[in-house]
Amino acid sequence: MKIGAHVRDGDPLEAAAESDAEVVQFFLSDPQAWKTPVERDDAAQIAASDVEVFIHGPYRLNLASTNNRIRIPSRKLMREHATAAATVGATGLIVHGGHVTKDDDPEVGVDNWRKAFAEAHEKYGGFDTPILIENTAGGDKSMARTLDELARLWDAIGDYNPGFCLDTCHAYAGGIDLGTVVDKVMAITGRIDLVHCNDSRDEFDSRRDRHATIGKGTIDPQLLIDVVRAAGAPVVVETPGEHQADDIALLRGGL
Repeated sequence: MKIGAHVRDGDPLEAAAESDAEVVQFFLSDPQAWKTPVERDDAAQIAASDVEVFIHGPYRLNLASTNNRIRIPSRKLMREHATAAATVGATGLIVHGGHVTKDDDPEVGVDNWRKAFAEAHEKYGGFDTPILIENTAGGDKSMARTLDELARLWDAIGDYNPGFCLDTCHAYAGGIDLGTVVDKVMAITGRIDLVHCNDSRDEFDSRRDRHATIGKGTIDPQLLIDVVRAAGAPVVVETPGEHQADDIALLRGGL
């Protein structure tokens, strides 16, 4: 089981060495912007390294949106990031489940996800890097906050073989019991491809996405270790950078 961290974009391999990470996650462009990734000079070096790589998609992506000005650019940008992720040898591209607005029917958002996968497969032969959908912490009309929402989404897109990224802070803040989350997610998706192992600054079912250093938040560290062990997938901590090496060491020591 590989354990690592979300690291700075500039030199992910150096950052991996600094924190003794076996796996890294990073952005290929400004996560708050609609920017196509640029070619990296170190792409071949990263792809050839022993460090496993995951790429996180921009936060602006919302494949569920009923707003054409958000949904259509989201589809295009997800494909572009999947293509760029392949050049660094990424195992997966993480994309948040997204949401619709308070006046929208969530079923429309689910169908928009289905259409995004259908378009990619019919027009482009799929994605160059597997898409891993991540559960989210809040939102009344989200696509992947609760287990019921996740099941509804997978019923629509499961035939396209999407991957899944389990975020512990998001699950806890979203009201999902971490003691049973792995079994219940696996029953829905059949897979967990990556674990974002994060403590939470806020209480259970707070619906607030605020990560904390492991042991400094409101989640029992042993519970996080149990989730990691049960999932059996690569692990990335998205905790404050100055303590990431400690978080990685804590998880390794507990397994």
